[in-house]
Amino acid sequence: VSPSQKHSHKKDKRFKLSTTLTSIKNRLSFFTLCVDMSLPTYIRRAGLVAGAGTVYIGAVYLGLQLYGVGCKHPDDHLTSTATTSGNKVKSYVFDPRRTATFQRIAHAYDDEIAKDEFVMGINLLRRALLYFHARGDVLEVGAGTGRNLGYYPGKSTVRKIVLTDSSDKMLLRAKDKLKCMSASERERYEIIEANAENLQLFGDNSFDTIVDTFGLCSFDDPVKVLKELQRVCRPDGKILLLEHGRSKSYEGLSGYLDKHAERHAKNWGCVWNRDIDKIVKEAGLNMEKLDTWHFGTTYYIICKPSK
Repeated sequence: VSPSQKHSHKKDKRFKLSTTLTSIKNRLSFFTLCVDMSLPTYIRRAGLVAGAGTVYIGAVYLGLQLYGVGCKHPDDHLTSTATTSGNKVKSYVFDPRRTATFQRIAHAYDDEIAKDEFVMGINLLRRALLYFHARGDVLEVGAGTGRNLGYYPGKSTVRKIVLTDSSDKMLLRAKDKLKCMSASERERYEIIEANAENLQLFGDNSFDTIVDTFGLCSFDDPVKVLKELQRVCRPDGKILLLEHGRSKSYEGLSGYLDKHAERHAKNWGCVWNRDIDKIVKEAGLNMEKLDTWHFGTTYYIICKPSK
């Protein structure tokens, strides 16, 4: 090896060593900076997490307070009881005439529930459920005042949407909302008064997607409803559910729902402490996805019919 090659080789080694030392120095400087900044960064992030958690808990609490008031015996959700004088106590949880309640509250329903849904982010869940999963010909049961209107994907994804409910006064509010849509958008909607337990207007395998949002709490026989939804859903279709019910994670919260179940059912026609995933399993649906929100009291479920 010539002297010039040896000199070049040593020069390359010195350059590599210098580069390595510089890299180590830079990394140590960055590490020092990270150490110096970690505490305030951690504090800021912890503050953000704590703040978000406080808002979330506050939203759930406010939603429960706005949506359910009053107090009766903790076991009122289980059965009708008798007073000490022997007189029967009416159970609104088991009262089969809920449609009368929906008729009574229809005119103010949207105004009453809008604040609750806003603070709990329900509208975002509605939008996500329909945007990601609704396809083809859609049937929505328990459509009420049409609170899902505006959340369905465009015509290229959803061809037809049939809204049904047992309350004609609720559906009148939905019809008013349709009038605010463009004629081209409005033409893919149809509104029909129908009982979700007996959808005799529709044949087997009629729809690609079945939607029920916050309806299982209001049907007299939710298992029967889900079985009927399976009948009209095509074998490769989906049944989309957004419901509220018992929390499996927080017994105290379920206790609160139980305690106020009678008053809530009287005011809203809704039994908000039902065991939703148990109802779905009893109906025989194939559950593809189950997410819960609001400490386990809101259920986001994607199902396939068992055909």
